[in-house]
Amino acid sequence: MVASNIALLLAKRGIQVILVDLDTGGPNLHILFGLFHPTATLTDFLDRRIKNLQAILQPISVCPHLSLIPGTGDTLLTANLPHAKKKRLINNLRKLESDIIFVDVGAGTSLHTLDFFLFADRYLTVTTPEPTSVLDLYRFIKLAAIRKVVSAFLARDPVAEALLSRDFQSVQEVLETVGETNEAGKAVAEAALHTFKPCLILNRMGGGSKVNTLQLQKMIQQYIGADLLLLGQIPEDKAVEQSIRKYLPVVEYASHSPASIAFSQITGTLVRWLESDPSPSPAWSVKSRVG
Repeated sequence: MVASNIALLLAKRGIQVILVDLDTGGPNLHILFGLFHPTATLTDFLDRRIKNLQAILQPISVCPHLSLIPGTGDTLLTANLPHAKKKRLINNLRKLESDIIFVDVGAGTSLHTLDFFLFADRYLTVTTPEPTSVLDLYRFIKLAAIRKVVSAFLARDPVAEALLSRDFQSVQEVLETVGETNEAGKAVAEAALHTFKPCLILNRMGGGSKVNTLQLQKMIQQYIGADLLLLGQIPEDKAVEQSIRKYLPVVEYASHSPASIAFSQITGTLVRWLESDPSPSPAWSVKSRVG
């Protein structure tokens, strides 16, 4: 829901956006746009019936600047991609031509989810105010940071094996473990973490909802040494549920609803963030991947 609304608002600004559903096993972005029977999906690409991801793009009728790549998961094999297929998919996603590729990943901390998330240049995370959701968010960011370091080394590298086998209380411990295993590898690990700057969207915030964002930001700062940027809050809004039942993003269904106003503010903040931080993509003309 969050990805569909932000992607649509970005596209309404005249930015060319490709929205990719990488929630393998639970794809549903096409439903949120009323595309009940897409002519092609990622399954066709993974099964090599279609060789080019560009051929899977589904136009979104409410905005000519937005297109969608529907997800996969129709079979046990596509829901649990072999490593070779996942690598081929990521390599081909990098070849797509667009101002922004907006990648929506599934919940959880599986290696597929972490790798699809880390494929992006910019990292958006979403949580609701429930303590369990906030804890899941912290765990996800923590494991994503470790996975980003692991991915900087070869699969059978002693550094990767050392990082996969133990828990860490801070990213400094991660770097120390890398240094103990391979002194020269510490610089590689530090470089991998340099661009890992996740940001946060709070969803379904009711009148009495509270998230101790300062504490969460402090935990993230202590663990990965990076600030957690708060992009904004989306209030609990009946219009969201109504829009889903109408198979439209809420910003299209009820543009003046509290949730839509919040989405507009968040998108504005996101655009300013992208424009103010030139790395890794210096301009809109250069492909930017947001996960």
